Amino acid sequence: MNRVSIIIPMYNEARHIARTLQAAQQAADAANIECELIVVDNGSDDQGPQIARQFDAQVLVLPRLLIGALRNRGAAIASGEWLAFIDADVEMPENWLKLVFDLEASGQADVVGLDLHTPAQAPWYADAWQRRTLRPDTQPLHVAQWLPSSNLLMRRRWFDKVGGFNEQLRTGEDKELTMRLVDAGAKLLAVNQSVALHWGYEGSWREWMGKELWRQGSHLQLLRTHGPSLRLLRFPLLSIGAWVVDFMAISALLDGFPHHGALMLLLTVLPALALSLRQSARHHDTLLTLQLWGLHWVRLHLAGAGFILSLCHWNARRPARG
Repeated sequence: MNRVSIIIPMYNEARHIARTLQAAQQAADAANIECELIVVDNGSDDQGPQIARQFDAQVLVLPRLLIGALRNRGAAIASGEWLAFIDADVEMPENWLKLVFDLEASGQADVVGLDLHTPAQAPWYADAWQRRTLRPDTQPLHVAQWLPSSNLLMRRRWFDKVGGFNEQLRTGEDKELTMRLVDAGAKLLAVNQSVALHWGYEGSWREWMGKELWRQGSHLQLLRTHGPSLRLLRFPLLSIGAWVVDFMAISALLDGFPHHGALMLLLTVLPALALSLRQSARHHDTLLTLQLWGLHWVRLHLAGAGFILSLCHWNARRPARG
């Protein structure tokens, strides 16, 4: 174990990059391992690149590349035996690297990601949406089928084995990469024993909705890359189904059949309720269940819209912060 290369893609993250780099370096110091900080900037027009250089990070300025390509360019110049990918707005805990190295040494995992929490000042929808992915403290380790790249750590040989990130995907590149890692035999582990802090939470409803529309635009690309499968098809089909039932409900109301329309509208909220119950039951929090119910209903409709727009060769842009 000689060096860890920490690769951070960035675009206009001057508010967060100092905190992110400082926390990453502290984690390396605590693990007693040499750390190489690599920031891959996507053409920021703020002070982010200058701030990163103050922390002795290597800064690559590569505008007009998609997120997968940014991460791959960082990995291409990395010299570490370990590769870590973290987002520019994520603060890692001090025991992050030591914890992951111990898990890998004991044979429990090949690729590890820590759960994310939001700061206390985050609005309710950002907090609830982040909590939906969390497990109770009684489940510190969880075998995963895929992991987000907000923080992801593996030995370089695994990254090279699968050929890195897909550079054609606008979003969803983390899911696509980790699915290929699973197919290659890697053991993925999500960790709740120690958590990272996500400072780039959605600060407004408009940002939350815009970000979800942007995220859902990857479904068609994933299907084209991996081929049709139930795992990839079920959510797009469910979301399009919600739009179809909505249209039928409105038609019934306009044709003078309010009871039929109300019944159809009820059908559209049931999938959202099922998703909410699945994610909130382990927390035993009724308020969280209600919050996620509404958020999932909105997300289902955004996903359907995103999928249809991608069929028309239109891709949503990631919204600006705040």
